[in-house]
Amino acid sequence: MDPDPRTQRIYLLAGEASGDLHAANLVKALKARQPGLQFRGMGGDRMAAEGVTLVRHIRETNFMGFVVVLLNLRTILRMFRQVKADILAYKPQAVILVDYPGFNLRMARFCHQQGIRVYYYISPQLWAWKAGRVKQVKAYVHQMYCILPFEQEWYRQRGVAVAYVGHPLLDALQPAKFADKPLEPQRLALLPGSRAHEITRMLPVMLAAAAQFPQLQPVLAAAPTQSREWYETLLKKYPQVELAYADVYRVLRDARFALVTSGTATLETALHETPQVVCYAGNWLSYQIARRLVKVKYISLVNLIMDREVVKELIQGEMNPRSVAKALGRLVTDGEARRQQLEDYRELRDRLGKGGASDRTAAKILEDLERDEKPV
Repeated sequence: MDPDPRTQRIYLLAGEASGDLHAANLVKALKARQPGLQFRGMGGDRMAAEGVTLVRHIRETNFMGFVVVLLNLRTILRMFRQVKADILAYKPQAVILVDYPGFNLRMARFCHQQGIRVYYYISPQLWAWKAGRVKQVKAYVHQMYCILPFEQEWYRQRGVAVAYVGHPLLDALQPAKFADKPLEPQRLALLPGSRAHEITRMLPVMLAAAAQFPQLQPVLAAAPTQSREWYETLLKKYPQVELAYADVYRVLRDARFALVTSGTATLETALHETPQVVCYAGNWLSYQIARRLVKVKYISLVNLIMDREVVKELIQGEMNPRSVAKALGRLVTDGEARRQQLEDYRELRDRLGKGGASDRTAAKILEDLERDEKPV
């Protein structure tokens, strides 16, 4: 690789599906403002579609949980070495990190040591756990761009250069009002996550709970990182389940209810005005470690932003077919419970503010780079 020194080059690092989506939208915004930019990095199909040359695909990087990380440590270390060498060869003017803190905070240090400017888009949830990592952010990240309203003050209090840009999901989806969703058949969205180990743990419980509601049509939102054949194997005993491949937003637009694995999907579901039950069960050892480290009351972004229980969270032992079916049944049969959740969703949307996060972030990055190039 022998990059043209006259071309401005940006390297992006995203390690999971949501990061791929938001990084792709950021690249689109950057290109709209400065068409001559070139992009390379780690990501997924959406980034590739926007012209990012991928050195690693997210299907190879999507690890979560202490035990899972340990089991894949050799792969992760090899990935570190490959990406470091690729950055050195590419000689980017800037590196943009997108969430994925376990990998990206280490890369921030490396890039800073090489004299490469580091921007962080979509803050890792350090306010929830491992708050000590904020020292790494302060030392190695030139500018943090956060997407949740309370994050900006948290970082400012700790001396980090930070800007609140709004939530990119407001640009990435076109939500449907609950009242406009199809009445027949009433669809139940199943969102068991994107990682294989996550799906194999969540999906059987979701399927068993869904089977108790014959009036609902279950629709499984498949992750693009997993093969259709693999999903079909998981659904062999459930021929009534519809498999919707790589189209989660259509599933949420049409669904009357949803069972959702904790993560960005809980916020996506809320913005689509789909009443939901949040589920999560991890590896036992990983959960025991996390329970002692995590410092927040809730696991879903919906409840975290609202700072109260808007959606029911069933975690670890509580996430079983009986409990999930009971929580879902309340939404299906209790109109007042449904109405309250939908009302809270609208308040949540108001708290997130207006769209335009990708464009605001692109403008700030380019202005900063241009300012740096101007002679003093």
